[in-house]
Amino acid sequence: MCLAKSSPKKEGNSIKIILASSSEYRKTLLERFNVPFTSISPDIDESPRSAESPTEQIKRLAIAKARKVSERQAEALIIGSDQLAVLNGSILGKPGCHSLAAQQLQAMKGQSVRFYTGVCVLNTVTANVQYDCIAVEVKFRDYSDELIERYLLAERPYHCAGSFKSEQLGIILVESIECPDPTALIGLPLIRLSEMLTNEGVVIL
Repeated sequence: MCLAKSSPKKEGNSIKIILASSSEYRKTLLERFNVPFTSISPDIDESPRSAESPTEQIKRLAIAKARKVSERQAEALIIGSDQLAVLNGSILGKPGCHSLAAQQLQAMKGQSVRFYTGVCVLNTVTANVQYDCIAVEVKFRDYSDELIERYLLAERPYHCAGSFKSEQLGIILVESIECPDPTALIGLPLIRLSEMLTNEGVVIL
C-alpha cells in the first residue's frame, strides 16, 4: 500500500523576480517554476549593429533588456532573453509582416537553421550578471508554397525569429531538431535558467 505524503513546505523567496519581456510564450514557460514573478516590457531598440555576430547581438540585447528594466526596479532578479535564427551565415530576425515571413520560410525550405537563445539574470542588488546562449539546430522539410501560406495565415508568426513557432503548427515544417534544451527553441531555456536562479538563492522546488 502506498501512502501519500504531504509535500515539504517551500520557503518564500526574499527577492522579487521580473521577466523583462512582453512575450506570452516566455511568461508561460517561466510559470512552470511556480515562483511569483511579474513581467515588464523592456522597450529597447533591437536594431542590429554592423560587424556584430549573431551571438554578440543576442548577448547584447538579452542583457540590455534586463538593464533597461533595472532602471526602475530595486532589489530584484531580472530575467532578460533574446532569440534569433541564422541561415547560411545570415540572421533571420522577426519579419513583422506576411510578405517577409513568406520570404524567410521560402529560404528555409530543406535547409538547416540554427536558432540561438540568449538568457541572462541580473541581480540589481549585487550587480551580478549571469549569461548563457543555447543553440538549437532545426532541419526544415522541403514544404510547398501552399503550405507556407496556410501556415502563415493560421499562425501569423510575424513577431517570431525566422517566422517559426515550434510549440504550435510550425512543428509540421520540421524534419528534425537537435538541442540540449527544448524550451530554448520556444524562447526561454529553462534548464540553464533554473541553474542561474538557484545560484541567486531562488528556491524553485
